[in-house]
Amino acid sequence: MKLNSFDEWSPLREVVVGSAVNYTSHERELSFDLFFHDNLVRSEWYYPRLSAPSAGKSASAIKQRYVDELNEDVENIARILESLGVLVHRPMPVHPSTNEVKTLAWSASVVPALNVRDNTLIVGDEIIETPPMIRSRYFETQLLSPVFADYFRSGARWTVMPRPLMTDASFDPSYANSNAGGPIEPVQDPEKSPYDVGYEMMFDAAQCLRLGRDIVANIATANHALAVDWLERHLEGRFRIHRVYQLSDSHIDSMVLALRPGLLLVRSPEVVDYLPAALQKWDTIVPPPPESNNFPVYDDDDLILTSPYIDLNVLSVDPYTVLVNDACPELVRTLERHKFTVVPVRHRHRRLFGGGFHCFTLDTVRDGGPEDYLN
Repeated sequence: MKLNSFDEWSPLREVVVGSAVNYTSHERELSFDLFFHDNLVRSEWYYPRLSAPSAGKSASAIKQRYVDELNEDVENIARILESLGVLVHRPMPVHPSTNEVKTLAWSASVVPALNVRDNTLIVGDEIIETPPMIRSRYFETQLLSPVFADYFRSGARWTVMPRPLMTDASFDPSYANSNAGGPIEPVQDPEKSPYDVGYEMMFDAAQCLRLGRDIVANIATANHALAVDWLERHLEGRFRIHRVYQLSDSHIDSMVLALRPGLLLVRSPEVVDYLPAALQKWDTIVPPPPESNNFPVYDDDDLILTSPYIDLNVLSVDPYTVLVNDACPELVRTLERHKFTVVPVRHRHRRLFGGGFHCFTLDTVRDGGPEDYLN
């Protein structure tokens, strides 16, 4: 089928499900800590507060049992979507020999294309590869090249946003510096590089909420603002961009998701205050806070990358059918009370790998079109 995806809820026909093959570690360095700032600074329930990493880069190994269970869960997600009649595409796995990438300015470890939502924005019939925010993910979309090439041959547009040089000076640290605490010191004296060009555009597609011909984009830094400027100019006449500010440090799909026209799933009532006026008129579902026993107990050396609200990161198969983590009964019951058919799916280690069902998937074909849902 031809690429066609304008929203988050219309009947899903084709999707990319990420891969966790050869996921071995997280590399903590400036871009990683800035990106995960909001989650790294917190110490919820029994989780340990992190100490500052050593200067430069430091690898945080992931225990093999977690990786094995993650692979089991990801493959099960793909099977369940296929059982629901959805055509599932997969990225190329990272080869074990590929453990580092290098650019003019830096080198970094490599992670597989697991959270495929993050670095690709699908707008109608166009694939837009967004400028990455974490160095280890710089070339991640290349693992999706065979999938994108097939859609291109079928008529899709395929665009790559400008790639940042990503030196230390490229990052706007103001958001992290204004939120006290956490694992990193305020960023005031970035390491000099001959390739410094000042702030550059860096922005993940998961900072966007797609609503037919409208796109809500979250901006927390100058890096985000530059990228949204680019999006506005590139999509002018086809889509309307609505800016929201500091709804989160980056991604918003564990803060707000559109389940169908007129209905939002939100983390708290306060989230609505950040949204465009037209969206504030939509009905909302606010589930109860998750319970601590919804999550595995981890060791002190395990790196926690998401808040306990990660299970709001659901995937809609159609306006009345939603994939939800089976470990989150409060959310399941809430959605069932609102007449949704809930498909419970196992996903154990979402807090270790930074994503839920919405993050792990990239919907490439849905039935919806460029409708105007805000007027």
